[in-house]
Amino acid sequence: ETTTLARRIKHAVFAATGLSCSIGVSPNKLLSKICSELDKPDGVTVLYRDEIPARIWPLPAKKINGIGPKSSDRLARLGINTIGELAAKPVELLVQHFGRATGSWLHKAAHGLDERPLVTESEPKSISRESTFERDLHARQDRAELSAIFTALCLRVADDLQRKGYASQTIGIKLRYADFRAVTRDVTIPVGVSDGQQIRKAAGECLKRVPLTQRIRLLGVR
Repeated sequence: ETTTLARRIKHAVFAATGLSCSIGVSPNKLLSKICSELDKPDGVTVLYRDEIPARIWPLPAKKINGIGPKSSDRLARLGINTIGELAAKPVELLVQHFGRATGSWLHKAAHGLDERPLVTESEPKSISRESTFERDLHARQDRAELSAIFTALCLRVADDLQRKGYASQTIGIKLRYADFRAVTRDVTIPVGVSDGQQIRKAAGECLKRVPLTQRIRLLGVR
């Protein structure tokens, strides 16, 4: 029954988006995240708690969501490369090297323990659209092309806001230059808006506050 439900979800995702997805089913979010990576690109993985030693512990420690490259390197220096090796270490050792909160979390995660509740609804803090160009554009030489892209981004943000029933009081922009340096600017207006032209006007004010002497590789509106 579990696998049948997972396959129904996969079919629904494909019907709505045309995209395949992989699903992990387990006792909690942490394990399900790991399981969703095990049978890509279009698989279903079901894990029971008594299967953790055989199926989870042999995996690299970095498979745990929250263990990034730096933490993975620090664990490797302690001789910890797999989730099983992490689970075998005393919690006191992990606390000594990573601090009380992180050390305790690493110990619990390695044993497949995750008490976070499942939340199915959330309020977005921001809505944004951005575009990376096929070639770097110059503010003056490519003014018309940049202006058209900028306006289109504003209209897409407006469409997103209207579709989700939101208005925004803070409008912001993001630029990434050809040297990969990024800048952001934003403005807060008196009343929330969801109209494309009003968003374009506010975003345009932000654009006046950034240097436009370098070529631009990315433009975003938030």
